[in-house]
Amino acid sequence: MAAHVTTPGAVEPKMWLGGIEPMKASYGKLMMWFFLISDTFTFSALLVAYGTARFSFPAFTGKHEDFTFSNMYWPVPERVYEAVPFLHGVSLPLVFVGIMTFILIASSVTMVLAVEAGHRMDRANVEKYMLWTILGGFTFLGCQAWEWSHFIHGTDAGTVMKVIEHGTWVEKTIFGANLTENQYGPPAFADFFFFITGFHGTHVFSGVILNILIFFRAATGFYDKRGSYEMVEKVGLYWHFVDLVWVFVFTFFYLV
Repeated sequence: MAAHVTTPGAVEPKMWLGGIEPMKASYGKLMMWFFLISDTFTFSALLVAYGTARFSFPAFTGKHEDFTFSNMYWPVPERVYEAVPFLHGVSLPLVFVGIMTFILIASSVTMVLAVEAGHRMDRANVEKYMLWTILGGFTFLGCQAWEWSHFIHGTDAGTVMKVIEHGTWVEKTIFGANLTENQYGPPAFADFFFFITGFHGTHVFSGVILNILIFFRAATGFYDKRGSYEMVEKVGLYWHFVDLVWVFVFTFFYLV
């Protein structure tokens, strides 16, 4: 067995003890990426399930102007999401959700600016852009709350549908949507809407709370004492993920 000989003056090769940062990513950022990847699988499963349910129902084949709500086929998104606050009775298909999407994307831009300011150790700009990001998040949540409220209450006239009650088919006027009835179409449509948009909204709310904590620590000089604003970047990764997921939710629910 050969003996290990150390030449005087030679430098021993350093063994990896976990101190080297993979791709120059710190432990915290690496763990955030792992969490986001696992969360991606969750959202992907929900959207795949929605797609499966969506294409298990027939689509409306008539002219767009002849469309009426029915539980016999999947609803047309432009007829479901056409309301705008303070404009009761005015049909503006997908305008409000387009505004919601713009607000969330704009908040992602302000988060980028906050991260960039953190790299420069610019405390004042970190505070400013974090405040704008928080405002964008709260505004999006407020818009989503209004959309849920309108979706639940439904239209003024409601929709007459055939439903099964006590084992027999009866005609019933349904207003709005819940987990068992849906004036816009099959109940599964409302179930997925509440669950997926609610799950995403929970993520947005969590992100807003994290952003508030980051803003508070930046404002009190915590990161200046630490000598790094890396935590802003970690939370920024989460916020960008939430924005990106919304793009897919928007595509599946409002465009397909």
